[in-house]
Amino acid sequence: MRYLDPKADLTFKRVFGEHPDLVMSLLNALLPLSEEEEITDIEYLACEMVPENPLRKNSIVDVRCKDKQGRQFIVEMQMIWSPEFKQRVLFNASKAYVRQIDTGEHYELLQPVYSLNLVNEVFESDLEGYYHYYKLVHVEHTEKVINGLHLIFVELPKFTPNTYAAKKMQVLWLRYLTEISQHTREVPQELMDNPQIKKAVTALEESAFTDAQLLGYEKFWDIISVEKTLYSSAERRGLKAGMEQGLQKGMEQGLQKGLEQGLQQGIEKGLEKGMEIGREEGVKEERIANARKFKQLGVAADIIAQATGLSIEEIEELG
Repeated sequence: MRYLDPKADLTFKRVFGEHPDLVMSLLNALLPLSEEEEITDIEYLACEMVPENPLRKNSIVDVRCKDKQGRQFIVEMQMIWSPEFKQRVLFNASKAYVRQIDTGEHYELLQPVYSLNLVNEVFESDLEGYYHYYKLVHVEHTEKVINGLHLIFVELPKFTPNTYAAKKMQVLWLRYLTEISQHTREVPQELMDNPQIKKAVTALEESAFTDAQLLGYEKFWDIISVEKTLYSSAERRGLKAGMEQGLQKGMEQGLQKGLEQGLQQGIEKGLEKGMEIGREEGVKEERIANARKFKQLGVAADIIAQATGLSIEEIEELG
C-alpha cells in the first residue's frame, strides 16, 4: 500500500476538513482541555486567509470549526516557520474572537478561541519541549486567567513518543503526523489498532486520489521546496546586508570616535605644551628682570650669570 503525507494541503484538508470526528479527536488530544471541557460536536466554518508574507503564501493549511457552545477552533499546519508567525496567529485568533458579536451586543456572549498550530520546523531551539501553550494570565498569580485566547504551538520535529509523557491519543496523532509519508509502505500496527487513526490512515491511501489531485499533491511539495529556498535566500541576503551595514556603521563610528579621541588628545597635548612653554618663558623673563637689577647695582657679570643662569653675553646685552 502507498500513502501520502498527511501534512500536505490536499491530505490535511481531506482528513481534518471532511471528517468532523477526526478533527474533534485531534483537538481533544492536543488542546489543554479538562475532561469536562472536551469537545463533543463540531461544525465547520469557512476558512478565511489573511494576506501572507509572499514567501509563505502556500505553506499554511488551516481548518476552522466551532462547537455548540460557540467555542471556535483554528487548526493550522505550518510547513515553514518565521518569527512573525506568532503575531499572525495572535491576529487571526483575536479577529475570530471579536467577530463573535456585533456592536452593542453583550460581552458575555464571547466564547474562547483555541488556535492549534502544528509546525513542521523547530522554532524554540533553546527549549526542550515540543508543546507550547500561551494564554492571558496574571504575572504574579498564574492561577488567575482571563479566558479568551488560547494559542498552542506544536513543534513536530521535536516529538519523540518514547521520551515524552503525553496522553495516549496525543501520542497517536503526533505519530500519525510525523511517521507517515509518501515513503511509507506499512503503517505501524499500534496506529492501525486505533479506529480513528486507522480511518485517518485510510484517507491517505494513494489509490483514493485522482490523477489530478496527485499532480496537485506533488506541486504542493515543489512549492514548499521553492518557498524554503526563497526564504533561506532572503535570510542570507538580509544577514549579508545586515553585516555590511553593521561593518560600515562600525567603521564610521570607529573613524568618528578616532577623530574625536585624536582631537581631544591633540588639545590636551597642545595645552600641556603651551603651558610648558609659557612656564619656561616666564622663568626666563624673571631671570632677565633680576639680571637687569643686579647690573644696575654694579654686580659683576660673572656673579650675575651664576645667580640667574644667563650667559655673560646675554647679561652684557641688557640695557
